[in-house]
Amino acid sequence: MKYIIFDFDGTLANSLELFLAGYNDLAAKEGYREVKIEDMEFLSKMSIPDRCRHLNFPMRNIPLAATKIYRSLRKSEKGLPLYEGMEEMLNQLHQQGLKIAIISSNATDIISRSLNAHQIDYIEDILCSRHIFSKDKLMKKLMNKYKLQAEDVLYVGDEERDIVASKKAGIKVAWVAWGYDDEAIALKASPDFIARQPEDIVKMAASL
Repeated sequence: MKYIIFDFDGTLANSLELFLAGYNDLAAKEGYREVKIEDMEFLSKMSIPDRCRHLNFPMRNIPLAATKIYRSLRKSEKGLPLYEGMEEMLNQLHQQGLKIAIISSNATDIISRSLNAHQIDYIEDILCSRHIFSKDKLMKKLMNKYKLQAEDVLYVGDEERDIVASKKAGIKVAWVAWGYDDEAIALKASPDFIARQPEDIVKMAASL
């Protein structure tokens, strides 16, 4: 394996509370159902379409809503916080000689600021899209850029859509248990690997 590609929010970044604050500001203005932190366990067991229906949130509004939420996230000068152990994990993977990239539905400047706050300056490729179901296109774009084969790449994410996108791109995928989607939802999509702590990803990468 040559490249390990990470999702950002829910995988590397513990951004849930900040995202909820931004979403709830928008929900109050647009008439969507607001979300409390304790609601997330319930919502994590739903697919994205089911969540949108529950929140009275039209899926077609996701790109525009994301743009508005990112404006509130940019108010944090230090970017978004990483989960405990992520900085050490990324450094270990880098020291092993692996190339690391990020493919996310977040914004490039927010991700870059968050990484810089942790002195992580070796991730050259950060690809972002407002269309949350098109990550497979970005995976293929990265693979074409570096002429990578499917066996050269592993994607790491926390949501069902990450697993589905990876399979569309033809690459192996690891699901992390600390993110947004409930395990039952994720396992329906059949990830190749499961990581329950950051160290699992380091071991996984060394074995592939």
